Order: sequence, then structure tokens, then C-alpha cells
Amino acid sequence: MPDIFASALASDGLMWIALATFLAGLVRGFAGFGTAMIYLPIASQFLSPVEALVTLTLMDCLGPVPAMPRALREADWPDLRRLIVAMTVFMPIGLWLLVTVPDVVFRFGVSAVSLLLLAALVLGLRYTGQLSASKVFGVGASAGVLGGAVGLPGPPVIFFYMASAHPTHVIRATTMVFLVSYDLIIFAMMGVQGLLSQSGLVLGALLILPMISGVVLGTWLFRPEYEKVYRTVAYVLIAASALSGLPIWG
Repeated sequence: MPDIFASALASDGLMWIALATFLAGLVRGFAGFGTAMIYLPIASQFLSPVEALVTLTLMDCLGPVPAMPRALREADWPDLRRLIVAMTVFMPIGLWLLVTVPDVVFRFGVSAVSLLLLAALVLGLRYTGQLSASKVFGVGASAGVLGGAVGLPGPPVIFFYMASAHPTHVIRATTMVFLVSYDLIIFAMMGVQGLLSQSGLVLGALLILPMISGVVLGTWLFRPEYEKVYRTVAYVLIAASALSGLPIWG
């Protein structure tokens, strides 16, 4: 066991991965989203797609715990249940893609999805239709495929809710509870498929501390009246991470 920890501590780019983890937790704490969009583009530069997703899932299961009591009270539960059911049904399709496509495609996919969502949010694109049950299921299905394939279940849900008329605290809480549900479900599915590597689990466990530290600080900083400031910070960090993750820099 000591050898496994020593190997994890000697991982290439560990300091960058740990920094990305802390920043992802910080944004998760005050914005309720953004963990994968900040962490994965950086982590995938040093880890395989499966290892990057395993580390993210493990640390993300426990990292948001300090913010969950508040989120559970404020979440929009009727839509949340529909999102989780649809995500669970369609996630196996994404996991099949994860183990099939080359690593470089994974990196492009992670950065491209993050940048597309960011562009939509910055440009102020808004969903104007009714939040029908069928549309909620569709968003959940998209989240399941993207979550399994590139570890990014959040973009469809984030866009859907941030473009809605829900109050800021409901948006934040709903996305946070949904993303924790995703972590638990994909962790179970990856375990069944034998994708939980020992090295990924150990590294993920080591990253729990910077994740929790970021979430605690972000939750403490959160004030509804500063919504625009939080969004701006989140957008800048997501853009920087996504651009750095593009496999075009040599």
C-alpha cells in the first residue's frame, strides 16, 4: 500500500492537478457547477481518460459534502428526479464511447464541450419554452451520454437551468445535487465494468482534501447578491482550463 501512495504522489503534473482540483471545488462551492469543466481539461493532460474520470468521480463524491445540506433543501426535486432517471438510462452509451475513442479525442471533446457551453452562457442564450417533463428527460439523457463519454454531465443541465427563470439559489442547488448523483451513479457503473483502477482510486482519494478545501471556501464566499461576480469568475476559470486542455500546444 505505501508503494501505491508513493506512486500516486509521484504522478506527472501532480501540482497542476491539485491546483485544478482546488479551483474546481472553489467554483463548485459558490456557483454550484464547473468542477469537471475546470478539472478534466487539466487532468487529462497528465492522466488517461479513464484515470481522469475515476479521480474526478471519487473526489467529487465527497468534496461537495459541506455544501449539500443547503443544496438538498433548495433543489427543485420534481425536475431533479427526472434528470437523474434519464441520465442513468443513457450513461452506458457514454461509457462505451469513453473506452472506445482515442485519448486525443477525449481531450478535444472535454475542451470543446466546455467552450461551447461557456460561449452560450456568455452570449446570453436563453431557453424560452416551458419546462415540460419530456424536455427535462431529454436534458437528462444528454447529460448521461456526455457524462459517460467525457465526464461532463453538467453542460446540458447547467444551460437548461441557468437559462431558466428559477432563482439563483435553486439553480445552484439543483445542479449541485444532480452532479453529486451523477458521481455516485457513474462510480457504481465504472465499478461494474472494471474501470476503477487502483492508481486512479488512490490519486482520487488524495485529491479529496484540496477539493473539500475549495468547496468550503467557495460556499463561505457565496452571496446571492454577487451572482454576476461569481459567474464571471467561473467563466474565466473554465475558459482558461478548457483552452489549456486543447491538444494543440505541442
